[in-house]
This record gives sequence, structure tokens and C-alpha cells, in this order.
Amino acid sequence: MIYAIIISAVLLAIGIMLLGLRIFFVKDGKFPNFHIGGNKTLRDKGINCATTQDRQAQKTKRMNVDDMITDLKDNY
Repeated sequence: MIYAIIISAVLLAIGIMLLGLRIFFVKDGKFPNFHIGGNKTLRDKGINCATTQDRQAQKTKRMNVDDMITDLKDNY
């Protein structure tokens, strides 16, 4: 039982070292940014993450119910 725990701990430590290879051994190393907002190509296409889209939606003017009904009647 103890051997399984030791082997698991060693394998876990090796896995962490392999995942953090760039971080630990490269000067000023950092994890790559996998967020949509960090991808230049997606930003150029106008694709944002959900947080950014929510923030932009919060800035727009809200319509009251009468304006919504009028807009629906005009467009449909």
C-alpha cells in the first residue's frame, strides 16, 4: 500500500515538472495564455470571451418595455 502511494507521488511530481518545464527552467518563463481574449487572430475577427461580451452588453443603453414592443412591431 505504501509503495503505491510513493509511486503515485513520484509520478505526480514528474508530471508537474514536465508541465512546468518552461516555467521552471526558462528565464522569465510563464504559462501561455489560452484565453480567447489573448488570441490576436480571434480579436481581429471580433470574437471575444464571455466576460468581455457581458461587459460590452452592460454598457449599452437598456430599452424599456414600451420601446421593446414598438421595436418588435416595427421589425416583425
